[in-house]
Amino acid sequence: MANETLDEVRRRRAAVEVVDAKIAVDLATAQSYSENVFLFVPNLIGYTRIILAAASLHWMSYHPKYCTLAYGISCLLDAADGHAARALGQSSKFGAVLDMVTDRCTTSCLLCYLCSAYPEYAMGFQFLMTLDFSSHYMHMYSSLITGSRSHKAVTSEVSRILRFYYDPKILFVMCAGNELFFVALYLMKWIDTPIASSSIPQVAAFGSLLGDLSWPALLAVTCAPICLLKNIVNAVQLWKAAKILVGLDLLERQKEREDKRQ
Repeated sequence: MANETLDEVRRRRAAVEVVDAKIAVDLATAQSYSENVFLFVPNLIGYTRIILAAASLHWMSYHPKYCTLAYGISCLLDAADGHAARALGQSSKFGAVLDMVTDRCTTSCLLCYLCSAYPEYAMGFQFLMTLDFSSHYMHMYSSLITGSRSHKAVTSEVSRILRFYYDPKILFVMCAGNELFFVALYLMKWIDTPIASSSIPQVAAFGSLLGDLSWPALLAVTCAPICLLKNIVNAVQLWKAAKILVGLDLLERQKEREDKRQ
């Protein structure tokens, strides 16, 4: 990025076809049933995720089993839509944005509940929501404005950390661990029975080594490092996106000064 001129950036951005918004709206309105992006299988999975997330929010305050089941399935389907898109050749910009927005909104709704469940940590949860939204929005915007076809297509020249993070397997582990940590915190408000009190001797023996930890507490302790790493990556993503946008500003200002001299 630092070695590119404004013209080179513009040529790279021009590689992504720019369509007038009115034309895009007309195309979406007139699309046929056989080629309806709204009805692509990955996007149908995305709509299912939204329905399940809404159901989990409905049950969140009074039925933890149903809530956890619906929330968990919604999160697991996050991996399924990507596989379906690649297998069926149905990758789309709409699907990519739908997937990211669903992720952000679902996690934020759970964090909102955790703010009320753990009011003493409300500021921390609010900070995590802010970091999550801002880093992904700025990263998505910087990817689009520099001509990238996917916000996950990060080169090692831009950031080795983000390049490693957006590897599909690493991304799945990080996102799953992050969500499991928050789900575990949610379940800790409902389940406080120590593992050591289990009626299964082997489980009770294992629990005796953990003191008074319950299953949700053990899950939270296990996933906490992943959650920490995930949010460190969010901070890196925010900083890198900010530098890209500032770099583009500097290039455009340089171009304006050169144009005035001519």
